[in-house]
Amino acid sequence: MPLDRAAYRRRAPGVRGRTLAVGLVLFAAPLAARAEPGVRILDLPFKVRALRGPRSEAAVSVATSGLLTIAGAKVGQPAGRQVGDEESAPIALVWGEAGGAVLALADGTVTVRPIGRETVDGLTAAETPRGALPGSRRALSGPLSAYLTGRTRAADGSEAASVLTIRERQPMAVSTDPKPVPVATVTVPAGGEAVFAPLRPRLLRLGDRPALLAATRSGADAGGLALVDRPDGTAWSVTARTPPQPGPPLKIAGVADFAGSGQPQAATVSARGVLQLWTLHPGRIEPAGSAEGYAAGDGDSDLAVTAPNGGGDPELALPVAGRPEIALVTARGSLHERLRVPLPAPAETGIVVLGEGAATRLVIGLADGRVAVVAPEGGTP
Repeated sequence: MPLDRAAYRRRAPGVRGRTLAVGLVLFAAPLAARAEPGVRILDLPFKVRALRGPRSEAAVSVATSGLLTIAGAKVGQPAGRQVGDEESAPIALVWGEAGGAVLALADGTVTVRPIGRETVDGLTAAETPRGALPGSRRALSGPLSAYLTGRTRAADGSEAASVLTIRERQPMAVSTDPKPVPVATVTVPAGGEAVFAPLRPRLLRLGDRPALLAATRSGADAGGLALVDRPDGTAWSVTARTPPQPGPPLKIAGVADFAGSGQPQAATVSARGVLQLWTLHPGRIEPAGSAEGYAAGDGDSDLAVTAPNGGGDPELALPVAGRPEIALVTARGSLHERLRVPLPAPAETGIVVLGEGAATRLVIGLADGRVAVVAPEGGTP
């Protein structure tokens, strides 16, 4: 119905005011429903140089050390968890030259508990077992662990590992006599002229059994992925690999069922800023999409895998290349961004996630040594 402007002007001022107010409320309602991500800088008395998330051996070490009392912490090998699912604890750990801190989530807010640098060193010592490539980190799940050994050099002179060492504690009969736990150890070469890149291998479940995924170097300037498996109970070996790609090794950003297909997928980020998705099958690795414009972070830093508010398929939280921003990327249908969040400095030392659903908080190590907390679904971080 057309607006009768003369009739509108004859209305009482109060009626006109109420009409305008109702219109503003109706217009603003959809905007209020879209909560903006919140960002907070943690008050830390030191510059952060390293960050570990819940799915790290460091977090599990803190949670099981007696240093903290954490309600509802799930550590070790809980009932229902299968070997191949990496262990986790509901905390994160940050440290620098002048100290460290344990970060936990309480009522939607990330809390800080300072700890000494010596304590951090003790809690993170097991990340690099004896004989492992210096500075590397092992993957751990129940009785199974894997780490890089055989220090060598890639064709371009960069540090690398010649083999992946896999150790598995064996069951033993109950006895009153103290006996060492038997451990089966195998070493798996990368194969051919390839070597393993100095990046943490990832444990995962492939069907009904554990498997490993590791980054490799081939030749002077090429990288790829190697799937290490033991199908039908045979010996551990490289059963699939991606074709070599030009450039430094691919960094594994996360392993999850990103597309909701029921099949595990690996997300990698190259030094050229290309995010790639790979579907993992017994005996083969298939490309499943790519997108440009992202960064891998510093060295072997963690990148977060989280779930959006209300559940749904897992998402990746990644630094945006050349910009002080992070992006939440989903793979449903195709790789695309759901959200970008501006930061006060570029993300560099890692992105980890605390909580889930509406309580999800992303903890981000910034290039200037600060730590930012982001509430991607809105609210106070």
